[in-house]
Amino acid sequence: MAIRFSKMHGAGNDFVLIDLRHGQAAPDAALARAMGNPHTGIGFDQLLSIETSSRTDCVARYRIWNSDGSLAQQCGNGARCVAAWLIRDGAASPPQFRLDSPAGVIEVDCLPDGRFELDMGRPEFEPASIPLAITSAADSYAAEVAGELISFGAASMGNPHALLLVEDVDFAPVEKIGPALQASGLFPESVNVGFAQVVNRDQIRLRVYERGAGETLACGSGACAAVAILAKQGKVDQQVAVHLPGGRLDIRWPGAGAPIRMAGPAAFVFEGEWLQ
Repeated sequence: MAIRFSKMHGAGNDFVLIDLRHGQAAPDAALARAMGNPHTGIGFDQLLSIETSSRTDCVARYRIWNSDGSLAQQCGNGARCVAAWLIRDGAASPPQFRLDSPAGVIEVDCLPDGRFELDMGRPEFEPASIPLAITSAADSYAAEVAGELISFGAASMGNPHALLLVEDVDFAPVEKIGPALQASGLFPESVNVGFAQVVNRDQIRLRVYERGAGETLACGSGACAAVAILAKQGKVDQQVAVHLPGGRLDIRWPGAGAPIRMAGPAAFVFEGEWLQ
């Protein structure tokens, strides 16, 4: 049986989208791993399924599989690609609509320049909400990881994030600290690990080592978490341009209790069929 798919990317964060609205079975972990293999499969950071939503206020539902076959909770770059795919399909129409995601309802605004702006929800900083195995909330935490004493902030954007501040992201210990912090036990559900360089109060550079995928060229929820954590620490303003290896995302956060909004691109790469 052939599975039709679309290959897309959002600021270099790459995805395969499949349409399950007509009764097709969802992929299992083994199929997601096979399709995600960059050498023998298609290759992607995440696999996104387009599905019928049970919510009448949403045009569609989607689910997310990482390239290692595990399920993910949130993907801002992927949500923009889902939005663009649904508009091309005719299932959604600009300028606004809603998507049913694993992390809840996402509001989509179609911008005049072709980008999409999403309401990514409110960041959570309480350790139990992240979850983080520390009892008291703080702007920064200290821990020994991979033989080093590190300092990090933490937040949830519907999925867990840790953020380390570095002088230069080009030389950040992403491949060392990323997997080590994920395996440390501090984050019971693992964690996406960001490394941020503050350029000035409205610009940062960011690299993210994602759970289930490794380092990616961009991470939308990671960009939101980074801005929220840095704003809470007083290091950035309410509107920040986040420069990732794959491109730029624009993040707006008015402050405590308010949702974060993320704007960025979505691009089609090619169409294909996966032959089982």
